[in-house]
Amino acid sequence: MQTAKNGDTVLIEFVVRTNDGRVVGNTERDGPQTVKIGRAEVFPQIDAALNGMTVGAEQTVAVAAADAFGPRREEMVIQIPRESLPQDTVPQPGMQLSASQQDGSTLNLVITEVGEQSVTADGNHPLAGEDLFFGLTIVEIKDAA
Repeated sequence: MQTAKNGDTVLIEFVVRTNDGRVVGNTERDGPQTVKIGRAEVFPQIDAALNGMTVGAEQTVAVAAADAFGPRREEMVIQIPRESLPQDTVPQPGMQLSASQQDGSTLNLVITEVGEQSVTADGNHPLAGEDLFFGLTIVEIKDAA
């Protein structure tokens, strides 16, 4: 039976859950995903788990919040005066905004609350502070060339 190794390209099915069992990602809609083992295309824990697996093998891999999207940082939750929003914007919870930072990079924000004078926006990744559990299955292994 063929075993996946560093440099191989594998097709994988996966489901990602949080500590409370909530599904936050999977391959159900888009089908198997291609990963080249050892190329840092996925979290290192997943790369390591895939190395040595065989077709049809299943494995659950835990990735701690610190190694995934980091801790949730309250300083990333900000108040934005409504007059600072674009004129044609009607803010609603869940709406996404982009803001330029002082270093020129872009910060993506999600509005979480709308008040009369301001909106609350969160710049944390939606999975920040969450430990993640990946259920992995290898569908196909393509040998490294």
